[in-house]
Amino acid sequence: MIASGPAAKRPPHIWLLAVSDMNDPGRELRQRQARMTRPRNTTPQRAARCVLAALLYAAAAVGANPALAAPLTAELRTELEALRSGAMKKLVIHDAPRAIPALSVETPDGGTVALADSNGKLRILNFWATWCAPCRMEKPSLDTLNAELAGPDFEIIAIATGRNSLEGIKKFNSDVGVTTLKTYLDPQQHVARQMGVLGLPITVVLDREGNEIARLQGGADWQSDSARAILARLLEAGV
Repeated sequence: MIASGPAAKRPPHIWLLAVSDMNDPGRELRQRQARMTRPRNTTPQRAARCVLAALLYAAAAVGANPALAAPLTAELRTELEALRSGAMKKLVIHDAPRAIPALSVETPDGGTVALADSNGKLRILNFWATWCAPCRMEKPSLDTLNAELAGPDFEIIAIATGRNSLEGIKKFNSDVGVTTLKTYLDPQQHVARQMGVLGLPITVVLDREGNEIARLQGGADWQSDSARAILARLLEAGV
Protein backbone atom coordinates (compact mmCIF):
# COMPACT_ATOMS: atom_id res chain seq x y z
CA MET A 1 0.00 0.00 0.00
CA ILE A 2 1.37 3.43 -0.96
CA ALA A 3 0.35 6.88 0.16
CA SER A 4 0.74 9.79 -2.22
CA GLY A 5 -0.81 12.42 0.05
CA PRO A 6 -2.47 15.72 -0.72
CA ALA A 7 -0.98 17.64 -3.63
CA ALA A 8 0.46 20.32 -1.37
CA LYS A 9 2.26 17.76 0.73
CA ARG A 10 3.00 15.10 -1.82
CA PRO A 11 6.64 13.90 -1.56
CA PRO A 12 8.61 11.81 -4.10
CA HIS A 13 7.74 8.09 -4.32
CA ILE A 14 9.81 4.81 -4.42
CA TRP A 15 10.85 1.69 -2.48
CA LEU A 16 14.27 0.20 -1.50
CA LEU A 17 16.24 -2.56 0.19
CA ALA A 18 19.36 -4.72 -0.37
CA VAL A 19 21.96 -7.08 1.18
CA SER A 20 25.58 -8.56 1.41
CA ASP A 21 27.52 -11.67 2.39
CA MET A 22 30.81 -12.70 3.98
CA ASN A 23 32.35 -15.71 5.67
CA ASP A 24 32.30 -15.25 9.42
CA PRO A 25 34.95 -16.83 11.65
CA GLY A 26 32.84 -16.07 14.69
CA ARG A 27 30.02 -18.43 13.72
CA GLU A 28 30.72 -20.89 16.53
CA LEU A 29 30.79 -18.04 19.05
CA ARG A 30 27.49 -16.68 17.73
CA GLN A 31 25.85 -20.07 17.85
CA ARG A 32 27.02 -20.61 21.42
CA GLN A 33 25.83 -17.14 22.44
CA ALA A 34 22.47 -17.70 20.72
CA ARG A 35 21.96 -20.94 22.66
CA MET A 36 22.85 -19.18 25.91
CA THR A 37 20.41 -16.32 25.35
CA ARG A 38 17.47 -18.17 23.79
CA PRO A 39 14.65 -18.41 26.37
CA ARG A 40 12.81 -21.64 26.88
CA ASN A 41 9.13 -22.12 26.12
CA THR A 42 8.91 -18.86 24.19
CA THR A 43 7.31 -17.65 21.01
CA PRO A 44 9.22 -17.80 17.72
CA GLN A 45 9.23 -14.00 17.60
CA ARG A 46 10.82 -13.71 21.03
CA ALA A 47 13.37 -16.37 20.11
CA ALA A 48 14.22 -14.36 16.99
CA ARG A 49 14.83 -11.29 19.14
CA CYS A 50 17.30 -13.25 21.25
CA VAL A 51 19.15 -14.49 18.19
CA LEU A 52 19.44 -10.95 16.81
CA ALA A 53 20.82 -9.68 20.11
CA ALA A 54 23.30 -12.56 20.21
CA LEU A 55 24.50 -11.72 16.71
CA LEU A 56 25.17 -8.12 17.70
CA TYR A 57 27.10 -9.28 20.76
CA ALA A 58 29.12 -11.77 18.76
CA ALA A 59 30.04 -9.21 16.10
CA ALA A 60 31.65 -7.07 18.76
CA ALA A 61 33.29 -10.06 20.45
CA VAL A 62 35.14 -11.21 17.34
CA GLY A 63 36.45 -7.69 16.76
CA ALA A 64 34.96 -7.20 13.30
CA ASN A 65 35.98 -3.99 11.51
CA PRO A 66 32.74 -1.97 11.52
CA ALA A 67 33.87 0.31 8.69
CA LEU A 68 34.09 -2.44 6.09
CA ALA A 69 30.99 -4.09 4.68
CA ALA A 70 31.04 -7.71 3.57
CA PRO A 71 30.50 -8.24 -0.17
CA LEU A 72 26.96 -8.69 -1.48
CA THR A 73 27.27 -12.06 -3.17
CA ALA A 74 24.81 -13.93 -5.35
CA GLU A 75 24.64 -16.67 -2.71
CA LEU A 76 23.68 -14.21 0.00
CA ARG A 77 21.05 -12.57 -2.19
CA THR A 78 19.54 -15.98 -2.85
CA GLU A 79 19.41 -16.70 0.89
CA LEU A 80 17.80 -13.35 1.64
CA GLU A 81 15.22 -13.70 -1.09
CA ALA A 82 14.24 -17.11 0.29
CA LEU A 83 13.64 -15.52 3.71
CA ARG A 84 11.09 -13.04 2.36
CA SER A 85 7.45 -13.69 3.13
CA GLY A 86 4.28 -11.66 3.61
CA ALA A 87 4.86 -7.92 3.20
CA MET A 88 8.61 -8.53 3.09
CA LYS A 89 8.10 -10.02 -0.39
CA LYS A 90 8.18 -6.38 -1.50
CA LEU A 91 11.81 -6.10 -0.40
CA VAL A 92 13.98 -5.66 -3.50
CA ILE A 93 17.55 -6.84 -2.94
CA HIS A 94 19.96 -5.20 -5.37
CA ASP A 95 22.38 -7.17 -7.51
CA ALA A 96 25.23 -5.04 -6.13
CA PRO A 97 25.58 -2.22 -3.56
CA ARG A 98 24.62 1.19 -4.95
CA ALA A 99 26.46 4.32 -3.91
CA ILE A 100 24.27 7.15 -2.65
CA PRO A 101 25.01 10.91 -2.71
CA ALA A 102 26.47 12.69 0.30
CA LEU A 103 23.27 13.68 2.11
CA SER A 104 22.30 15.27 5.41
CA VAL A 105 19.03 15.43 7.31
CA GLU A 106 17.85 18.12 9.70
CA THR A 107 17.17 17.80 13.42
CA PRO A 108 14.31 19.50 15.31
CA ASP A 109 16.77 21.93 16.94
CA GLY A 110 17.97 23.23 13.57
CA GLY A 111 21.10 21.12 13.29
CA THR A 112 22.10 18.72 10.53
CA VAL A 113 23.30 15.11 10.57
CA ALA A 114 25.16 13.54 7.64
CA LEU A 115 24.06 10.02 6.76
CA ALA A 116 27.75 9.15 6.41
CA ASP A 117 28.23 9.93 10.12
CA SER A 118 26.68 6.55 10.93
CA ASN A 119 28.84 4.56 8.49
CA GLY A 120 30.06 1.39 10.20
CA LYS A 121 26.51 0.27 10.98
CA LEU A 122 23.82 -1.63 9.11
CA ARG A 123 21.09 1.01 8.74
CA ILE A 124 17.43 1.25 7.84
CA LEU A 125 16.31 4.58 6.37
CA ASN A 126 12.56 4.96 6.67
CA PHE A 127 10.90 7.80 4.73
CA TRP A 128 7.54 8.70 6.22
CA ALA A 129 5.09 11.58 6.85
CA THR A 130 2.44 12.45 9.40
CA TRP A 131 -0.32 12.30 6.75
CA CYS A 132 0.75 8.84 5.52
CA ALA A 133 -1.79 6.20 6.58
CA PRO A 134 0.46 3.14 5.96
CA CYS A 135 3.16 4.85 8.05
CA ARG A 136 0.86 4.70 11.09
CA MET A 137 0.78 0.93 10.77
CA GLU A 138 4.49 0.48 10.08
CA LYS A 139 6.31 2.90 12.34
CA PRO A 140 5.50 1.20 15.69
CA SER A 141 7.20 -1.99 14.50
CA LEU A 142 10.30 0.01 13.52
CA ASP A 143 10.25 1.67 16.94
CA THR A 144 10.18 -1.70 18.70
CA LEU A 145 13.00 -3.00 16.50
CA ASN A 146 15.04 0.12 17.24
CA ALA A 147 14.53 -0.30 20.98
CA GLU A 148 15.82 -3.87 20.80
CA LEU A 149 18.74 -3.54 18.38
CA ALA A 150 20.01 0.05 18.15
CA GLY A 151 23.70 0.15 18.98
CA PRO A 152 27.20 0.03 17.47
CA ASP A 153 26.14 -2.29 14.62
CA PHE A 154 22.57 -1.25 13.81
CA GLU A 155 20.49 1.92 13.53
CA ILE A 156 17.10 3.00 12.22
CA ILE A 157 16.91 6.53 10.78
CA ALA A 158 13.31 7.68 10.42
CA ILE A 159 13.08 10.70 8.09
CA ALA A 160 9.91 12.82 8.03
CA THR A 161 9.91 14.12 4.46
CA GLY A 162 7.89 17.05 3.15
CA ARG A 163 5.65 19.31 5.21
CA ASN A 164 5.53 17.90 8.73
CA SER A 165 5.24 20.28 11.67
CA LEU A 166 7.09 19.39 14.85
CA GLU A 167 3.78 19.42 16.73
CA GLY A 168 2.28 17.10 14.13
CA ILE A 169 5.22 14.72 14.43
CA LYS A 170 4.96 14.74 18.21
CA LYS A 171 1.24 13.96 18.05
CA PHE A 172 1.75 11.23 15.44
CA ASN A 173 4.39 9.50 17.58
CA SER A 174 2.23 9.79 20.69
CA ASP A 175 -0.83 8.42 18.90
CA VAL A 176 0.93 5.31 17.54
CA GLY A 177 3.19 4.71 20.56
CA VAL A 178 6.59 5.59 19.09
CA THR A 179 9.04 6.35 21.91
CA THR A 180 12.60 5.45 20.85
CA LEU A 181 13.05 6.63 17.26
CA LYS A 182 14.75 10.00 16.89
CA THR A 183 13.13 12.63 14.67
CA TYR A 184 14.96 13.60 11.49
CA LEU A 185 13.55 16.06 8.95
CA ASP A 186 13.65 16.49 5.18
CA PRO A 187 11.30 19.50 4.84
CA GLN A 188 12.23 20.38 1.25
CA GLN A 189 12.32 16.72 0.18
CA HIS A 190 15.91 17.13 -0.96
CA VAL A 191 17.02 13.81 0.52
CA ALA A 192 13.92 12.04 -0.78
CA ARG A 193 14.51 13.36 -4.30
CA GLN A 194 18.18 12.41 -4.28
CA MET A 195 17.25 8.93 -3.06
CA GLY A 196 14.54 8.51 -5.70
CA VAL A 197 11.74 8.22 -3.16
CA LEU A 198 8.40 8.16 -4.95
CA GLY A 199 5.56 7.42 -2.55
CA LEU A 200 5.48 6.74 1.18
CA PRO A 201 6.46 4.87 3.17
CA ILE A 202 9.72 3.71 1.61
CA THR A 203 12.44 1.88 3.46
CA VAL A 204 16.05 1.70 2.30
CA VAL A 205 18.74 -0.58 3.69
CA LEU A 206 22.31 0.76 3.80
CA ASP A 207 25.38 -1.38 4.37
CA ARG A 208 28.23 -0.40 6.68
CA GLU A 209 29.91 1.64 3.95
CA GLY A 210 26.78 3.68 3.24
CA ASN A 211 25.73 1.92 0.04
CA GLU A 212 22.12 1.05 -0.69
CA ILE A 213 21.68 -2.70 -0.77
CA ALA A 214 17.89 -3.08 -0.64
CA ARG A 215 14.62 -1.16 -0.85
CA LEU A 216 11.02 -1.80 0.16
CA GLN A 217 8.09 0.16 -1.23
CA GLY A 218 5.08 0.36 1.05
CA GLY A 219 4.49 -0.58 4.65
CA ALA A 220 5.74 -3.74 6.35
CA ASP A 221 5.80 -5.36 9.79
CA TRP A 222 9.42 -5.10 10.91
CA GLN A 223 8.69 -7.34 13.89
CA SER A 224 7.66 -10.22 11.63
CA ASP A 225 9.65 -13.44 11.58
CA SER A 226 10.62 -12.74 7.97
CA ALA A 227 11.97 -9.25 8.68
CA ARG A 228 13.91 -10.46 11.70
CA ALA A 229 15.40 -13.40 9.80
CA ILE A 230 16.57 -11.09 7.00
CA LEU A 231 18.17 -8.65 9.42
CA ALA A 232 19.78 -11.47 11.38
CA ARG A 233 21.36 -12.82 8.19
CA LEU A 234 22.64 -9.39 7.19
CA LEU A 235 24.19 -8.86 10.61
CA GLU A 236 25.68 -12.33 10.58
CA ALA A 237 27.21 -11.72 7.14
CA GLY A 238 28.74 -8.41 8.25
CA VAL A 239 27.03 -6.43 5.50
